[in-house]
Amino acid sequence: NDFIADDGLVKMDGGKVILPNVIRAVEIARQRGILVVWVVREHNPLGRDVELFRRHRYSPGKVGPAVKGSRGAELVDGLVIREGDYKLVKTRFSAFFATHLHSFLQGAGVDSVQTPNCIRQTAFDAIALDYQPVTVVVDATAAATPDVHAANIVDMKNFGIATATLQEWSERVADA
Repeated sequence: NDFIADDGLVKMDGGKVILPNVIRAVEIARQRGILVVWVVREHNPLGRDVELFRRHRYSPGKVGPAVKGSRGAELVDGLVIREGDYKLVKTRFSAFFATHLHSFLQGAGVDSVQTPNCIRQTAFDAIALDYQPVTVVVDATAAATPDVHAANIVDMKNFGIATATLQEWSERVADA
């Protein structure tokens, strides 16, 4: 909620626009038996586990962004973690940094990644950890502005990260 809701503490413009595509991508993944991993931010109320540049947002008596147990840390309406899905809590941009995501994916037999949140750092780390292919569903992700989004997509393509629309991705996983 803190990243997408109108009253979110760190609302990202464009988040609501992509929500239907995120929901549809999850539906397609579930229909096709693809593991759904929900990567969420949850922080200590005092911000002890948040990046240094964000710590000013946290203080005693003030609820900062995505504090564990707060409304802001909850998933927005329409995003539902179901039985069989996996929830991973992260505190940094990359879902691989200081988490057990890599060992979890290896144990689950996953060797490729589609990632719709904090995409750039997680995708770069996935490449560094030799996941292939790494795919970003471009119309199920967003950035502060369309120009920033486009620049990040170009940059990721230059690093060998596959980019696809929801429709293209849906067709690819149907053929797999």
